[in-house]
Amino acid sequence: MTDGTNPPSSPQPEPAPGSGYGFPPGPPAHNGYGYPAGGGGYGYGYPQFEQQPNPYQQEADGGQWPPATQAQPGFTRLAGPDVPGASQQPDWEAMAERSDAERRRKKLWMLGGAVTVLALLAGGGTFFLLGGAGGGEGADAKPSASTPASPEPGNSTSPQAYTATVAGDDTLLRDSYGQTGIRLGPDLRVSPLGKRFQVIGKGNGNSWGQSAEPVVDVTKSFTITARAYSSATKGSRIVMSQGDGESYSFELGVNEVNGKQAWIFRVQTGDKGAEATTRTVAAEGLTVLKTPTLLMATYDAEKKAIALYVDGKKAGETPVPTIWQAPGPLQLGRSRHHDIWTGPWQGGLHNIRVYDSAFTQEQAAGYKEGKLSPAPKPAHAWLLP
Repeated sequence: MTDGTNPPSSPQPEPAPGSGYGFPPGPPAHNGYGYPAGGGGYGYGYPQFEQQPNPYQQEADGGQWPPATQAQPGFTRLAGPDVPGASQQPDWEAMAERSDAERRRKKLWMLGGAVTVLALLAGGGTFFLLGGAGGGEGADAKPSASTPASPEPGNSTSPQAYTATVAGDDTLLRDSYGQTGIRLGPDLRVSPLGKRFQVIGKGNGNSWGQSAEPVVDVTKSFTITARAYSSATKGSRIVMSQGDGESYSFELGVNEVNGKQAWIFRVQTGDKGAEATTRTVAAEGLTVLKTPTLLMATYDAEKKAIALYVDGKKAGETPVPTIWQAPGPLQLGRSRHHDIWTGPWQGGLHNIRVYDSAFTQEQAAGYKEGKLSPAPKPAHAWLLP
């Protein structure tokens, strides 16, 4: 606030001729304006470099020091008297060239590193899948929420991220070796499992998956395999089956045997699903609940026998006359009994494969250890490592 009169003012002096506002008149001093005096030697806004003795350079020059007014690399001297501490102007063109060269080197280095990583991933994935008999059986893992990053299986021409579903449709499992996708029901959903993928079922009527057509020719030899993690404490829980008519052709999963849960492989030899025409192999006495397990079921058309392997070990074998060829496609997470869907899956499933041959006991053990050679190529495969 004021008392109505103009406050006293302190007129600023006019700048002296030849100087700008805020700078003192006269030629530049040894030190720039606003910077402390001393050995630094600063000019107007640009640093001045005072040469310091360099014993290595002195020795190389025969004991002679370079001139004190020699310009630093990347700088050009300003026009003016050759006096110690004179300003030097940066050589912007040279600095820009060096910067561009550095960027190019970094870009090439990063590109080379990325190519190397991709090559290693591709090579490791090929060994994992092919050298491991297509099974890649290693440490078991429980359902997880970590981010997957698995290589493309098969004979891909270029490395890329493995995808469990068809591009643009996250409800259709991609067949990595054939052309048959599996459509997922509302409660059988894809989820990451470490570096792999799995489907998780809730154990209700919507926990199913279905192909568009039959996948297994039950009139010929075949092998089906999957990794399963069951979280159901009771009841029938089917990993996979085939058929959607009155009854199934085969089913692989969990059932109660002698009052306890057991892994089973069951086939139907008659078209009505009667108990008398059913053949079953069971693996009793094993822990089923919340235990990651490798299941493998085979049918040998020449021997006319079915067999079940659990974690590479033979659980049993039984003769069958023939397997009834039920109409309908492959099923995940359920089976058809007397026109009713049964055995809804509860838990996780992955690494599902179908082979057009019957594995022997030695091949089953080799598949589990990832040492099956030569590695047979599956006819169909879903949710690979």
